[in-house]
Amino acid sequence: MIVLRAKAVKFDVTYINLREKPDWFLKISPHGKVPVLDVDGEPLYESNAISEFLDETVKPRLHPEDPVKRARNRAWTDFLPDFAKGLSGIYYTKSKEEVAEGVKAAPARLTKLEQAIARERGNDGPYFNGRALCMVDAGYAPFFQRFAIADSKLKTGVLDAFPLVKAWSKALLSTDEVTGSVAPEFDEAFVANLKRREFYVGTLFDAQSAAAD
Repeated sequence: MIVLRAKAVKFDVTYINLREKPDWFLKISPHGKVPVLDVDGEPLYESNAISEFLDETVKPRLHPEDPVKRARNRAWTDFLPDFAKGLSGIYYTKSKEEVAEGVKAAPARLTKLEQAIARERGNDGPYFNGRALCMVDAGYAPFFQRFAIADSKLKTGVLDAFPLVKAWSKALLSTDEVTGSVAPEFDEAFVANLKRREFYVGTLFDAQSAAAD
């Protein structure tokens, strides 16, 4: 949805319960995952494939026009699963000790991203390539969103040693293309999922609720 919003594409959205996926959804999503984009009755699935399709068919392009820079941008989009594990390894944890292990492991991935921003951008940003939102931004933003929710309680400070990544995350989470790309109840649903899966950070949200009562 970030790419759709960045390109000012008009669209309708249908949210589903991922724990009770309807039959009609499973028929159009062979991997059983969201998002799915319906293009004139033809379903497209997998986030990266959908984003690439949109960038090829709808202006303005979010990938760089220069083919070398475009290829390097795609390489950092390919790095996204490793990066996501670095952040989720902090909050998808069952104890304070596991959180600490995640915090210790995360810098290995964050260092690579910090260096990439410095090398690829060569300007003050605020986004990955500069002043305009790009495909790399669209890929990383959802994971920064989730981390920000969890870290509001964990307060790890893990991004403090990586000023470029931290500033990039702040910029992404301040733009309407990103903040408006999720359902209004997204934060609540994400926290509920943390609690349901009995992750340690979920207990911190419970503690806040108890204190408020």
